[in-house]
Amino acid sequence: MADILLIAGLSGAGRSQAADDLEDLGWFVVDNMPTELIDKVVEIASAGESLSKLALVVGTPTAQVGAIAVLKRMRTSGHRVRMLFLDATNTELIKRYGATRRKHPLAEGKSGVEEAIAKERSMLEPVKAEADLVIDTTNLTIHQLKSQLGELFTQDGVLDAMQVSVVSFGYKHGLPLDVDLVFDVRFLPNPHWDENLRPLSGLDEPVQNYVMAQELSGKFLGQLAQMLTLLLPAYKAEGKSYLTVAIGCTGGRHRSVVIAEQLKSWLIQSGQNPRVTHRDISR
Repeated sequence: MADILLIAGLSGAGRSQAADDLEDLGWFVVDNMPTELIDKVVEIASAGESLSKLALVVGTPTAQVGAIAVLKRMRTSGHRVRMLFLDATNTELIKRYGATRRKHPLAEGKSGVEEAIAKERSMLEPVKAEADLVIDTTNLTIHQLKSQLGELFTQDGVLDAMQVSVVSFGYKHGLPLDVDLVFDVRFLPNPHWDENLRPLSGLDEPVQNYVMAQELSGKFLGQLAQMLTLLLPAYKAEGKSYLTVAIGCTGGRHRSVVIAEQLKSWLIQSGQNPRVTHRDISR
């Protein structure tokens, strides 16, 4: 059985970088893959063990949309088939195109990069909806992206496991683009208003004690655990490979970090091996 990964996403969001990183991780990578050839390449890969881990970078927006039907067909073939979608905010994509002076593939005539990005984003919404995993590269360095891909795609022998990630964030910095479930903990008292706690983060014991001393914190975590006890097996039964749970507070430094760490502990006790990211803890 081959492990097949289709790499899609917005132009400038990091598909080529992801391809290079996966190649370093031992995947056989084919860049700018025409949709018409995907089935043939998969057939060749299935014939030998040397191509057991195959990553196909789908090129143009039109090709990516066409890959949806191929993806659905391959999922019934007996192989492990996943799609990775790379995303980034419009502002970040515009900045990247400005830095590289490259022309956006959908830019025509006098239309600018911003219009081209908006057009591409609209075209790729159905592709993103089919993706097993979405990674927002807006705030990731190339090293952070490589590290994240390494954590996600080097779990040999755990093909049937669903990988759970937890991310804390601050609403004032915007919602994460790449999450499945979002929970708002701004109903809890904010340690920010305590001058002694303000310089600290949710990783520090005094802040943890403050947040967990609130009666609502325990009740919320209990209800969240019950919900995830119901949802995790259901998501896995539906074939979902990745699940990202986001916990948000105002700034992403105190309450959300504490609750995310508590959720991490519960997941570990439940037999999961969660990946935890505190997106805005340093802001």
